[in-house]
Amino acid sequence: MLRRALLAAIAATSVLGAAAGAASPYPDRPIRILVPFPAGSATDQLARLVSGEMQKILGQPLIIDNRPGAQGIIAVDALTTSKPDGYTLMISANTAIAANVSLFKKLPYDPRKDFTPVAGLGANLLVLMVRQDFPARDTREFIAYVKQHPGKLSAGYGSSSSQVSLAMLASKAGLDVLAVPYKGIPDAVTDVLGGTLDFTFVDAANALAQAKGGRLRAIATTAKDHSPLTPDWPSLAQEIPDFDITAWFAMVGPAGMSRDVVQKLSDAAHKSLTDPGLARRMVESGIAPAWQDPATLARFIDAEIDKWGALVKQAGIQPQ
Repeated sequence: MLRRALLAAIAATSVLGAAAGAASPYPDRPIRILVPFPAGSATDQLARLVSGEMQKILGQPLIIDNRPGAQGIIAVDALTTSKPDGYTLMISANTAIAANVSLFKKLPYDPRKDFTPVAGLGANLLVLMVRQDFPARDTREFIAYVKQHPGKLSAGYGSSSSQVSLAMLASKAGLDVLAVPYKGIPDAVTDVLGGTLDFTFVDAANALAQAKGGRLRAIATTAKDHSPLTPDWPSLAQEIPDFDITAWFAMVGPAGMSRDVVQKLSDAAHKSLTDPGLARRMVESGIAPAWQDPATLARFIDAEIDKWGALVKQAGIQPQ
């Protein structure tokens, strides 16, 4: 009897040990962060900054996995086919999370149903940029020059924000330009520098670096008013009334994530964004920290899907 009791106790201890192991606290291994744009993009820069702080709090590495192309659809597919266990997340701009609904006739996912909102992270603007030898120095001169060369100038875009900005500029100013799609804004910047393109809209993060290096020159920003992110540059709205396009960034996971895991991630993001050092580095990179909790982010995404639908329609963009 004693032997049977001892064996039973050992068995029970083994079961309890296995259960304890299965219930190890999250996270107990590295977390993959999908980024739907290439290295060097604003989204990539933000993801690396925020992930670097979050991994200190969570105690596990956050590994960046760039999956550029198809306006974020490639990265979204990798996200939505992953287990909702908190070990595969995505940090994206508004393109994949909101704008694509209006840019594609048959989007293979539904942002309202296929994502678990985790945290809002930040916002930035875009900048109309040209090479140093471009004849125009300001918005008025730019519009006049492009109108003098209808159909002869080309511009690239690498995100929904840059695509809508370009289409909005053409629509409101009555410009005829060739719009060329790219996997990301850095690729479009490369071709402007090389002379293949005449101009492009660049996220503030890259625009500041390009201007500082003397490679590209800013004409104006897409912000409604002067922005503290780019205090030395005017806004397009000064010459084109109601021109106002702002990009934003958020962390999401696949649908079905547990509330506890989401809260832990959101809290880590919040703590990271309130760190003065990270906030300073973000602003220096042209990104304003802007945390949102999961519930607020869910409502924000819902509203932004409608907002970007209106912007796409206003810009005259036909869904692909």
